[in-house]
Amino acid sequence: MSKTILLFLLSITATITYGQKRAYVIYNSKGKKVSYKKMIKKLAKKDIILFGEIHNNPIAHWLQYELTSELHSLRSLILGAEMIEADNQTQLDDYLSDKITYEELDTTARLWPNYKTDYAPIVDFAKENKLPFIATNIPRRYARLVFRNGFQTLDSLSNKEKQWMAPLPIPFDSELPRYKNILTMMGDHGSPELVKAQAIKDATMAHFILKNYKSDHLFIHYNGSYHSDYYEGILWYLKREKKDLDYATISAVSQKNIYKLEKENIGAADFIICVDSDMTTTY
Repeated sequence: MSKTILLFLLSITATITYGQKRAYVIYNSKGKKVSYKKMIKKLAKKDIILFGEIHNNPIAHWLQYELTSELHSLRSLILGAEMIEADNQTQLDDYLSDKITYEELDTTARLWPNYKTDYAPIVDFAKENKLPFIATNIPRRYARLVFRNGFQTLDSLSNKEKQWMAPLPIPFDSELPRYKNILTMMGDHGSPELVKAQAIKDATMAHFILKNYKSDHLFIHYNGSYHSDYYEGILWYLKREKKDLDYATISAVSQKNIYKLEKENIGAADFIICVDSDMTTTY
């Protein structure tokens, strides 16, 4: 092949590659671009992954599915999610084992409004591949109790009710930056009890992740990014109980310019999926 033809072909390739608008770019914790392939290679070596999503972002949900599918070809997986509450585990298990239909699951479990579009594909992936799927979140009625009256209100619950949350008393550090930031974000609507309600969710999700984790498996957990960003939230509770496991975090962020990670997003996670802010949402 002549040098002229080679240069022409390289020119066309460059035009195609750089002429297309990308929907997302992946960065490491230091803000350096990394490839999807490199991310998968590193994640495949971990014990537990926390995938922090933007709840209504289609790119984040698509990558959750793609990442799960690819890691399934490399490792034995256990899946879990914030979006299904612990007292709905029986209904979820019945659906996974074909004892009930989707319509029955939707009727008997408290599914999120966007479940069908955003979470059903991952749950169905687990069903098709006979993977465990763990409902990790505290039932919302108990989180509301904490929001109104603090942790002490949980002491009056029955033993049956307490099995759907992290063991009491709940360890809590109000000085963690992300918890303190909740008060700043919420302004006059913020309260110490609001932060504790966030903490009981984080603690409960960590509890059920570890309760269901098995050695030689990879546990992938899907949660809102605030629950694991900056290595706090769920991860803080996980490391309190099991420091020896190898954890990784992913965070989805939204920016107008996806080609340079904004300062506030650097360090948010081990891998940061930067999505174009013009991306349409699922709700």
